[in-house]
Amino acid sequence: MPIALAVLSALFFGLGLVTSRVGLRSLDARSGAAISIPIATVLFAAAAPFTLELSGFDARAAALFAAIGVFFPALVTLFTFRSNEELGPTVTGAVSGTSPLFALLGAGLILGEAIPAEAAVAAVGVGVGVALLSWNRRGVRRGFAGRALLWPFSGAVVRGLAQVGAKAGLTLWPNPFAASLIAYTMSSMTVVGASRLRRAERPRITRENLFWFGLTGILNGGAVLVMYVALTMAPVSTVAPVVATYPLVTLLVSAAVLRDDVLSARVLAGATIMVAAIVYLVASRTGA
Repeated sequence: MPIALAVLSALFFGLGLVTSRVGLRSLDARSGAAISIPIATVLFAAAAPFTLELSGFDARAAALFAAIGVFFPALVTLFTFRSNEELGPTVTGAVSGTSPLFALLGAGLILGEAIPAEAAVAAVGVGVGVALLSWNRRGVRRGFAGRALLWPFSGAVVRGLAQVGAKAGLTLWPNPFAASLIAYTMSSMTVVGASRLRRAERPRITRENLFWFGLTGILNGGAVLVMYVALTMAPVSTVAPVVATYPLVTLLVSAAVLRDDVLSARVLAGATIMVAAIVYLVASRTGA
């Protein structure tokens, strides 16, 4: 069940990247984030009277969820935006594929989880697969400074450690909906504040980009909620590598619907490595 939920989370994240890609045709990423994350927050708040269960409330867990929300998904979105500006999508996508490695490292050091060898192998496989899916020589921008790599690496670290922090909070208060609501509330404040602080001329919001980024917010919010449910049932080492396969979903949907990607031999090799890594992980977990 937790692996199935992690797969569903990856599906939602992957579809969210597709819808955001359509939205980015008419609106910048920072403004898009200031639409998608608050819309998801409003939906969580609207559902709260019917789904939020406060029994077992733990103030430490709530504070941890709030702290996570400042960074994920808010700062991850902003880091990705800056990385795309300086490095382009190729390097950004390849470096972002290292997030499950940081998740496993954090789970071992912070939570004291015993990281099975098969989970580490799967995480490496996913990282290699994402790099192959993302790599495109024409997408590498010339002359970028090495320090610019801090943007995608920071995003990968935050994404990985957010799962570790969520697992820690869910251990204290196993309430995935509350975790999502609190985190998204803080993320909304972060992205709206970042959008308000910029000095550039504010872009015009249209019904079209409002629709696409609203749909992105719904998909990403669902992905986070499902991922948190999975984390209440399984360790980070089981959930993180599976969730990190979402670029494969993005690629397949983009190639089939948007015609933006080509299924080359490199892409097929990356997809094969990712699928093999997750099958290996699932088989080892089932055998255990």
